[in-house]
Amino acid sequence: MNATPATDPQNAIEVRGVTKRFGRVEALKGVDLDVPKNSIFALLGPNGAGKSTLIDILCTIRPQDKGTAMVAGFSTRKNPLSVRRNIGVVFQNPTVDSRLSVRENLDFHGMVYQMPYKARKKRLIEVLELVDLSDWIDATVGALSGGMKRRLEIARALMHEPRILFMDEPTVGLDAQSRAAIWDHLDRLRTGSDLTVVVTTHYIDEVDNADRVCIIDKGLILANDTPQALKEAHGTTTLRLRPASAEAAAQLNARFTTATKGAGDTLVLPLTGTEDLAALMGEIGPLASGLELHQPSLESVFLGLTGRDLREAGGTKPARRGGRNG
Repeated sequence: MNATPATDPQNAIEVRGVTKRFGRVEALKGVDLDVPKNSIFALLGPNGAGKSTLIDILCTIRPQDKGTAMVAGFSTRKNPLSVRRNIGVVFQNPTVDSRLSVRENLDFHGMVYQMPYKARKKRLIEVLELVDLSDWIDATVGALSGGMKRRLEIARALMHEPRILFMDEPTVGLDAQSRAAIWDHLDRLRTGSDLTVVVTTHYIDEVDNADRVCIIDKGLILANDTPQALKEAHGTTTLRLRPASAEAAAQLNARFTTATKGAGDTLVLPLTGTEDLAALMGEIGPLASGLELHQPSLESVFLGLTGRDLREAGGTKPARRGGRNG
């Protein structure tokens, strides 16, 4: 059902010099980006960073002002219909019809994409098996749990066999078990296929197993690499401790001027990697009631690159119906 590009692109997505302005606000400032085929690619950014604007352009919802964006080998500006035929989208807010059955929702989506009846029937069974909803094929969507509805959204986005799956906050509002199940399904979806998954999320710990993580802020790409490479380049190892007394806290603050306050009454000491840990532990030990060494995480990378200040939603573009931001 998908159009075929004239040449087979090396990457699922290629973006060059893309800009987008909303009045006085420049949401994207010459973005360059490659998304490898058959990868899980995570796009992270605080509110107002420009990530939703970029996704809108890649999904042909909005046009860029300048630059080129190639999706599955097609130009978002010159061949938007071919782009749409090659992508599936899971929106942040549910869009399945709760009054219809699981089967009816998927069948209607297939008809929208002009899939023949036999192809729809076959594909419907396949996608429900992929997301473990085969036993619920005739259930009314309103009777499904939140996690099951999310899996149905994924199944619907895959009905027309897209090459690229965009997922905007796919696990928002779900419990930990449902979140884990969604990511297990995504890992399985790529097995034996050419599917590329592009995901945005505020749950940074979820994308630790992504193939690549891209961090965007204020319309600029700040970092784009494997999770491990990002941790090595931008992460910070910290020593977290609880002072044994008020006097000990004063001594520690005077000795370690880079220390910051952690949760409760803890202190967080950033390490440079050049310290003699054994000697440092020996020095701090008598002043602390507990010590914990924390290795770099994607969260520390993200906060280090984008800052720790909370931001209001909608920092780079007007609020949109559906609750998406930045």
